[in-house]
Amino acid sequence: MPVLKTTKRPAPLAAARDSEARAGKAAQQRPARTPAKPRANPISRVRRERGSDVFQTLRDMAISYQLKPGERLSEIELAERLGVSRTPVREALARLVTEGFLEPCTRGYMRRPLQVQDVLDLYEARMAVERECLRYAVERASEEQIAEMQRFLDASRAAAPGTAVRELVELDEAFHNRIAAMSGNAELARMLGNLNERVRFIRWIDMEKVGRDFTQKEHGAIADAIERRDREGAARLMDEHIALRREQIVEAVTQGLARIYLGDELARAR
Repeated sequence: MPVLKTTKRPAPLAAARDSEARAGKAAQQRPARTPAKPRANPISRVRRERGSDVFQTLRDMAISYQLKPGERLSEIELAERLGVSRTPVREALARLVTEGFLEPCTRGYMRRPLQVQDVLDLYEARMAVERECLRYAVERASEEQIAEMQRFLDASRAAAPGTAVRELVELDEAFHNRIAAMSGNAELARMLGNLNERVRFIRWIDMEKVGRDFTQKEHGAIADAIERRDREGAARLMDEHIALRREQIVEAVTQGLARIYLGDELARAR
């Protein structure tokens, strides 16, 4: 009787090991795959941009007092006015509180009142920050930075006589921002930027009385003192340049309130 030959099957554990070895060898022969880069979420980017736009718009409205002093702000009304959802409006209002434009009130926020003492506090804070910026700028500014500041002043002197007050204040802030940049201290520059925004409305009114020629002359003297590395002289000139007496602030606040509630033309006619 013929004997049947049987094929010996590998044990399950050995078969599994053989399979793993073959798979590992095949994986080594295949080229490695480059990990896929995570894709930016377009929805998140759009939301961030929209939120930034809402904040900028509401901040501009606060600076110019389109949001009237003491006025309670409605998220729903502002969202409808800007054509956005309530979320970016809510986030922007909360941020404007931290930046000093708004304050919390019952069921929301309101524009901070325009008061003499508040404006005086802001001017004193601005003077303190400007002094420190100037002190460091005299010590740290490079020759190229000083030369660029002088070129900026030369260019700004070419502003037409009928240049709008808001543009003149913008040029004035640009000069002071250059000094802050030359200080080499980013925190001082940030603080100055916030203070400038919070007193900008009063500065628009003050610039009408002071005039651009006088301001330019003072800027030139400050720049020359920085170029000479004259710290004491520069500090004295800066104090004289940005200081406002209390009676001047009272007059500017009174004029500002008239413009907020009566409009520019009626306020000037008073």
